[in-house]
Amino acid sequence: MPKPFDWDDLRFFLAVARSGTISGAGQRLASDHATVSRRITGLETALGAKLFERNPHGYNLTQPGERLLASAQAIETEALKAERDVADADLAVAGTVRISTLEGFGNFFLAGRLPAFAKANPNLAVELIAIQQIVALSRRESDIAVTLDPPQSGRFLRDPLTDYLLFLYGARGYLEAHPPIASRADLSRHTFVGYIDDLVFMRGLDYLDEVGGRGSRARVQSSSLHAQMEATLSGYGLCVLPAFMASRHADLVPVLPGEICLRRSYTLVTHADIAETARVRAARRFIREEVEAARGLFLGLGDVPAPNGRA
Repeated sequence: MPKPFDWDDLRFFLAVARSGTISGAGQRLASDHATVSRRITGLETALGAKLFERNPHGYNLTQPGERLLASAQAIETEALKAERDVADADLAVAGTVRISTLEGFGNFFLAGRLPAFAKANPNLAVELIAIQQIVALSRRESDIAVTLDPPQSGRFLRDPLTDYLLFLYGARGYLEAHPPIASRADLSRHTFVGYIDDLVFMRGLDYLDEVGGRGSRARVQSSSLHAQMEATLSGYGLCVLPAFMASRHADLVPVLPGEICLRRSYTLVTHADIAETARVRAARRFIREEVEAARGLFLGLGDVPAPNGRA
């Protein structure tokens, strides 16, 4: 008869499945490498199945592991529900909340505001993922996501957050040293900065067709919007940037703003199973309130005071 496994080992299994590494799982659980490895080995022994394929790049789920993942997530969901059902409604926000955003929103809007949220919730650890990648909420790789492309199916709460505007920008020095731009037709004589063509993972980030610059393929490309902005500030070429980012730099001048203006929409997404936990509810409320207070910034309507009076 198989040896009963320790239910707590499922926490370690989920952490390894989500992070893909023993060290990443250890960081999530505040546990050391040896403990995580021992827990996974114990679970595999108890179940009589190999749950992960080990390789130089990390841990990948086997077929038995994939089957266990669904059950482990269901158990986790029920455990969270039980916690909500019995918890005191006035219980202080505690634990860890992980927020995944696109780089522009995360680095140039949210990051400067999160310290105030963390300070107001001293028992809560806040993690911000602000890199250009798709994070799977369904696998609990993040608790909250701010995205242009919300999932169309599944048990998710999808809250429209805000529209934001993007313009084509050039540095003053670049525009003074190059042929004037009176219409879209003039763009063919200019150099562009943009995303790496085959790494644009989200349709909303593919801008050049809309501004009329695809014929002048971006000569300097980067997966980082910050890097694109820095290249533009250096005077290399033209770049499509969110107004809330470019407005920080007086040297960036919008090109044909009355004609070239792109609109995108951020959506706040959370898995329904955890949306009403105290930590996630508090983070969602904070993000919505901060965005609402700065809506003019996103719509290019002028300056909005920075958090804590920062310039």
